[in-house]
This record gives sequence, C-alpha cells and structure tokens, in this order.
Amino acid sequence: MLSCSLSYSLIDPSGKEVSNGEGQARLEEESLSILPEFGEGLLISLRDILEISEEDYKIELALSSNEKLTLFNLGYVYEDFLRALTKTRNNLLLKDMLIQENLKKSDVEADFLYTDQSNERRQEGKCDLRLYETSVVVMPEKGDLIRIRLSDISGISRQEYTLVLNTEFGERLVLSKMAREFDPFSKALSEASSELQLKVQSSLKELLPQEDPLIIRRVARFMKEGRLARRSDIESVSPELWTELEKKLGVIGLKEEYDFLKSLSQQGKICMGLKRGLLGDQTGEYIWFFIPIYSVNPDRPGNAVAMEASSEEGGGKATYFFRIVSRRDYPNYRSIEDLDKEFGILVNRMNRCMIDINFRREPLYLPDERLDEPQYLKYRFAVLKLSSLRTLRSFFIGRVIHSSPEQWREDVEDLLRFNVSTPDDSVKWKKGVNEGEPE
Repeated sequence: MLSCSLSYSLIDPSGKEVSNGEGQARLEEESLSILPEFGEGLLISLRDILEISEEDYKIELALSSNEKLTLFNLGYVYEDFLRALTKTRNNLLLKDMLIQENLKKSDVEADFLYTDQSNERRQEGKCDLRLYETSVVVMPEKGDLIRIRLSDISGISRQEYTLVLNTEFGERLVLSKMAREFDPFSKALSEASSELQLKVQSSLKELLPQEDPLIIRRVARFMKEGRLARRSDIESVSPELWTELEKKLGVIGLKEEYDFLKSLSQQGKICMGLKRGLLGDQTGEYIWFFIPIYSVNPDRPGNAVAMEASSEEGGGKATYFFRIVSRRDYPNYRSIEDLDKEFGILVNRMNRCMIDINFRREPLYLPDERLDEPQYLKYRFAVLKLSSLRTLRSFFIGRVIHSSPEQWREDVEDLLRFNVSTPDDSVKWKKGVNEGEPE
C-alpha cells in the first residue's frame, strides 16, 4: 500500500465539479481511496479507470462513470505516485486480460518505442519487459500495457543492442537499453518463438500420428497458436489431412453436430484450429471449428458462423454463433463472392480476437447487466479495455446448449431464422440459453 497527501477535484459527466479538497490518497492492489480531512471519502476501483493522463504535474483519471478525477499538489512524490498507480493498474489489467500463461522472463528494464500500422508513435518511454509463453508484454512506467503476440511477429532484428519486433499487422516495437539483460532476453524470446511453433507441430502429430512430418510442418504454419486454418489452405498441402481432421470430430463426439452444420454451410469455406486448453497440459488439445452459413437468398436462414470447440476429454457444451455482416446489409448482397470476401475478413478478425481473450467463451455471452456481479467484474474490465472482446460481443448472436440432439437442431434452426428476421444487430437470440452455466 502507498499513501500520500494531495489535492483532488471530481468532475461529473456534465462538467460540474461535485467534490474537491485536500486529503490522503491510499493506493492498494485493486483500488485508490481519497480520504479528505472532514469530507466524504472516495473509493475508486482501478478497474473503473479507463485512462491515466498527466499534464503540469496533475494526474487525470477518466472513469467508467464518465467522471473525471484530477489529482494534484503531490509535491516530490508525484513521479513515484504516478509510476506506482500505473504499475498497479497495469498489473490488474494484465490479470484481467484473460491471458493466464506461464511467465518465462520478467524484471527486464528497457526503453521502448511502439508504432502502429500507420507508423505513428503511440507510446514510448521506460518499461518493465515480461515474456510469456505466447506474448511479449511491455509494462510502461506511464501509459497502458502493450501485448505483442509471438504468433503475430513477422520478423525480429537485432541492431546494436536493440531489438526490433515487426508484426504482420504493421506494428513495430523497438526495445533498447536492456544492459546485461539484452542477450538473455533475446535468447529467451527466440526460444519461446521456436517452442510455440513446435507445440503446434506436436499437437498435429498427436492428433494425426501417422501423418508425414513434412506435411505436419507445412500445415503448422497455418495453425500457429490455435489459429483457424481454412480448408483450402490445408487441402493445398494435403487433401487427405482435412478428411482426417473431420474424422477426429467423430472421436470427440461432435460428428453429428458437425455434419448437420456442414449440410447448411458453404462447405469449401469451413475452418478448423487446434488449441491447448486453458489449463495447459492438464486439459490437453482441443479442436475448434468455424462453419459459415450464408447464401444470396436473403429469405434463407444464414448470415451466421457456427463455432464449437471440444477435446477427447469431453464433448462441447454449446455451439456459438456470430453474424458475418450487419443484419440490415445482408439482404443487399447479391454475389456469393462478395459474401465469401466478408467471411474471409471475419475469419482474420476472429483469429486475432479469440487469441486475444485466450479462447474463453464465458465473456462472449454474458449480458452487460451481469458484468456488474462480483464474480464477473474481471470481464467488465476486460470488455472496457479489450477491443477484441468488444468486437466478439458485438458480432455474437447467441449460443445453443447441447441438450438432446433433436432439441439442439431445433434451436439451431430457430436461431438462424431469428438472425435474418430482425435488422437490429444488438438483439441476441435467447431461447435455449442458460446464462448462468459455466464454460
């Protein structure tokens, strides 16, 4: 806990100052308290802080309530308090970002420069570097944390004790001034990247033990870190491999559901991926598939993608559905090629989004009003901070619980009819959804 004296001002959403004065600030693991000498105290959850900014030795906190809290007159502890507030909030953010991975290297002090797809500088300064199983995380002294997934890195170069990481999305992370940690961090990063590739190959080999090692390595490039691979990409390497993957769905108890969804779909566009479970080696590998259901006939049920995941340890509990394009726009598509293009865009988006949230499904379907319940507060924070999760929730139609095969099919058909019967993208399908059921 950190405590210091300061002055504060709280502005409500209309711009009116509703509280101000002097007091004691107390920073704890998940909250910031302001204790005036003779006034009403303020308790601010760090999860409710959307943004931290500073100017003229004043710290401004943008809150989820649309209020603004300004902290000033901190004196000589200003820099220490700002760093501590940023670090504490980023540690909480990291915990709530649904990563849950083993930490491979930490406590690496460095300077960083992060540029976006347009080559514009977004963040720079000093940071604490952390390397996880699947990502590099930058914990800045000031500003929000940055996460770069290893599977998104298109190239790494070393330039006079500087590491430059380029992503396939055009982002760039430049790391320097690591002193003695430069070589150890570089080595750990190289090993983590290689291990990630080997895990994909190992997963494929475990799933298909008779397959040619060369084919396994080539297909693994499409499926790194659990990504969906298009049927056409897999068949370009080995037509027989796709058939073998489909057979595995029978082993894990999803053949009946898969065959039914496949009969409704654009079969050449189906995608599959492999992902290790959230508990790592304790849960093993599971297969997830993505089945597109659409046509140029606006009266036919469609504009949807079915997603399901399961492993040999247990069958899937629910099938998740996402829309492909806006419901209002869907009837205007007259070319199957245009819909194919939209589906391709969605696959790329889903790949990145699902990896971002570590393939969790619970934060996808929980309605907004349930995010305020204590057990789901971590998801409310994740929704506020993760654009990927907001994207998934905005495209989410509903989920169909696996009860009996007959009821499941009826509910799937009902959901698909519902999805083309309303122009409102925000409306979710409700029938058959048990909101309280865990993943």
